[in-house]
Amino acid sequence: MRVVFLGTPEFAVPSLETLISSGHEVVAVFTQPDRPKGRGKELTESPVKIAVRSAGLTIYQPERIRRPENLELLKSLAPELMIVVGYGQIIPQSIIDTAARGILNVHASLLPKYRGAAPIQWAIANGETETGVTIMQIDAGLDTGDMLLKAAVPIEPDETAPELSVRLARLGAQLLIRTVEQMIAGTVRRERQDDTEATYAPILKKQDGLVDWSLNARQIYNRLRGFTPWPGAYTMFRGQQLLILKARIAEDLWIPSATLKPEKRRLFAGCGGNSTLELLELQLSGNKRMPAQAFLNGYKPAEHERLGD
Repeated sequence: MRVVFLGTPEFAVPSLETLISSGHEVVAVFTQPDRPKGRGKELTESPVKIAVRSAGLTIYQPERIRRPENLELLKSLAPELMIVVGYGQIIPQSIIDTAARGILNVHASLLPKYRGAAPIQWAIANGETETGVTIMQIDAGLDTGDMLLKAAVPIEPDETAPELSVRLARLGAQLLIRTVEQMIAGTVRRERQDDTEATYAPILKKQDGLVDWSLNARQIYNRLRGFTPWPGAYTMFRGQQLLILKARIAEDLWIPSATLKPEKRRLFAGCGGNSTLELLELQLSGNKRMPAQAFLNGYKPAEHERLGD
């Protein structure tokens, strides 16, 4: 099948590679423009662009896919099918209408749950124990199109967003190829989404990572897992931002919420609901990440010293 692929993040790479290896004709790949990244603000290529270079495919990086010249370019490519995986731009109806078979999307949730930009992160942050991948036919709504194939997987108790993303990316690639094969064979089945069951996973903001110490330890731990690596889980300590990189739930220990308890070589933080987190790895603003023992040695937090102030 003649295909145009639109994708940007690492999550999209397995779908692209599987599509190529399956023998379909990928006539072009669209990805986001190179963006400045890191302290040096050096231009960084997307994971999809790097994958495309090794595959020798034609790549385009328009600033806005909806501009008329890009619509004309897509029409000239004459794709039978378009595939979108984490492209990062809204696809207008004019582009949806370009391909004879429309556009497929690999979405990292069990739709209609977790429509939106950050389904993996919010599923973990909200304490879900199961998620999955849905292959959807894109329409003009926000992840509202018909579902073609879906598969569920458990979320492991200590799994972080990057770890789950790797598993779902592989699953998504497998489902995508099965869907394309079913489309060719004429056996694909469509299922409309039940909008009354929809939930949303909005794009992450820096503020989402701010720890609310009134939440219980499990809720805070889930948000830490879901918001790794960004925006992370952070609080204030002695007037500076303190990033909590690793933690675990401490059993049978209670200390007042938003306070610290040093105990031998370990460090605990009180949470809501008479629950406690053990802080394992930390990073104070402008400093290197360090294990709790190094933090204790360097900063010597006092018994019941407050966090978040």
